Amino acid sequence: MCGIVGYVGNKQVVPVIIEGLRKLEYRGYDSAGIAVVDENHDLAIRRAEGKLRNLEEAIRLKPLDGTYGIGHTRWATHGRPTEENAHPHRDCSGKIVVVHNGIIENYLPLKEMLREKGHEFKTETDTEIVAHLIEDIINTDGLAFEPAVRKAVQQLRGIFALSIISADEPDTIIAVREGPPVVIGLGDGEFFVASDIPAILQHTRDVFYLGEKEIAVLTKDSVRVTDFDGNAVEPKQQRITWDPIAAEKGGFKHFMLKEIYEQPRAVRDTVKGRVSHETGKVFLDPMNISEEEFKSIRSIKVAACGTSWHAGIAGKYMIEQLARVPVEVDYASEFRYRDPVLSEDDLLIVISQSGETADTIAAMREAKQYGCKVLAVCNVFGSMITREADGTILTHAGPEIGVASTKAFTSQMIALYLFALYLGQLRGKIDQEEAKFHAQELAELPLKIEHLLNDADTIEDLSKEFFRVQDFLYLGRGINFPVALEGALKLKEISYIHAEGYPAGEMKHGPNALIDEKLPVVIINTREEGNAGSELRYEKTHSNIVEVKSRDGIIVSILTEGDGMSSKVSDHVVEIPKTSDLLAPILSIVPLQLLAYNIAVRRGCDVDQPRNLAKSVTVE
Repeated sequence: MCGIVGYVGNKQVVPVIIEGLRKLEYRGYDSAGIAVVDENHDLAIRRAEGKLRNLEEAIRLKPLDGTYGIGHTRWATHGRPTEENAHPHRDCSGKIVVVHNGIIENYLPLKEMLREKGHEFKTETDTEIVAHLIEDIINTDGLAFEPAVRKAVQQLRGIFALSIISADEPDTIIAVREGPPVVIGLGDGEFFVASDIPAILQHTRDVFYLGEKEIAVLTKDSVRVTDFDGNAVEPKQQRITWDPIAAEKGGFKHFMLKEIYEQPRAVRDTVKGRVSHETGKVFLDPMNISEEEFKSIRSIKVAACGTSWHAGIAGKYMIEQLARVPVEVDYASEFRYRDPVLSEDDLLIVISQSGETADTIAAMREAKQYGCKVLAVCNVFGSMITREADGTILTHAGPEIGVASTKAFTSQMIALYLFALYLGQLRGKIDQEEAKFHAQELAELPLKIEHLLNDADTIEDLSKEFFRVQDFLYLGRGINFPVALEGALKLKEISYIHAEGYPAGEMKHGPNALIDEKLPVVIINTREEGNAGSELRYEKTHSNIVEVKSRDGIIVSILTEGDGMSSKVSDHVVEIPKTSDLLAPILSIVPLQLLAYNIAVRRGCDVDQPRNLAKSVTVE
């Protein structure tokens, strides 16, 4: 979640960069820095651990000025969050400076190669090797700055957004993209580079995004774009019409709505590079858990909180069905207080959007005392959980600002689905044909989410009918049960309406007493054609719908498109596209997120920052 800002032009660069970095504070960071070249071609760097105000104080004590430079806010990944490890980083000569968002996966062999050639490194970061590599190419091959950068990035493996300056190349910034976004701002005699539009919007509304494997060279007079091989690229310029505050929300009224609509992209990014569509084989990121250890797992425990706990319950169904390993799901806040029975043959999966959830960290440390391996599902690389876990499946949801989690939830379920497929393949429970079927279903999922989002007006109309009610009941059976829990949680979080999620089969054991003509009952009853287990679950849940109807409850059914049975006894129907049974929750939750959002907006609630709640719970 690092932030990058660069500027070349006629203004004093420091205020431009500092203000831009301030606009990126929502990403989270633990250090910040700036590099500026003055009119005498002298390069100066100021860095500080902690918040941006610490960097501003460092600049106040030792002022610097110039007309081009780059700035950065860092979330520590490689190396501790110290002033020394803060970006920007420079080469041996101190003339080449780099800021970086992403991960250089092959930095260790590159670092060793450069050390053998006499380069001295000052930090623990992967970023520093980029500056030294460019320097080495210039000195060894006699190349100029731009071709040296081009040759250097072709040797890097990983995902990275880079901004690079050199004191020997006046008024020039080189920006590189391989994965994380890079936006270029266009001005009159000035140009900008940033990791997100809000950083530069107060200066320009004309921008373009770098494409994958593209390089932009910015000077005071022009910007030129090529691919990594040097072929010219014509960027697609766009004009931003939002005001600066709205721009941070991408034109949406609230962060939550923006994040709901980002789910197709988040799903694509979480799957990307992890599944072969030809063979169905799943590839996890390198980790300190071997294939043999995964094969020998006796049981799996899951510890998580809130929305992540609901994802864990969905994951239980996925793992047990696809890998045939028993799974228990715990609230992380209760895990260590029940004196859990654990052994070295157990795997603990911890799930956290932020990677800093205190209860989940405590559960992880408890399991490690018993010798358990720990696998993390997390959205923030470099967070505490990812540093302490034996392995991590990163969800590539991007920054989630709204307190009520949406895209993180769907990405977590995708990560758990990938793990279930991986474990099932490893343990010989899934053959190649079945694996290819699951890979195809995954590939189609983002388009199906987009289909649901394109029909959001139906949900908005539904909210008009229910925004004044005081209670909601959500029901689901099997893998639809965690969807009922999550749908109820979303509504209570942001609208302050009392809502309860319940297993549909438990209606006779209490909740039937609540049903009357004023109670909306949301029932998730999807089905997968040809799946006997799914058909049985569907029929049993249909009986629950009839049961609610006989007591005059108001039925809102989430059904698979083409449903010809439950739709006839429902007051309101929301259809989701056909998909496999285990992926249906990722579609079913989307209309429930939209329903909660629209009801909350109609009630005048603060959707992004609901009362008494915080985004990352860092105390038990």
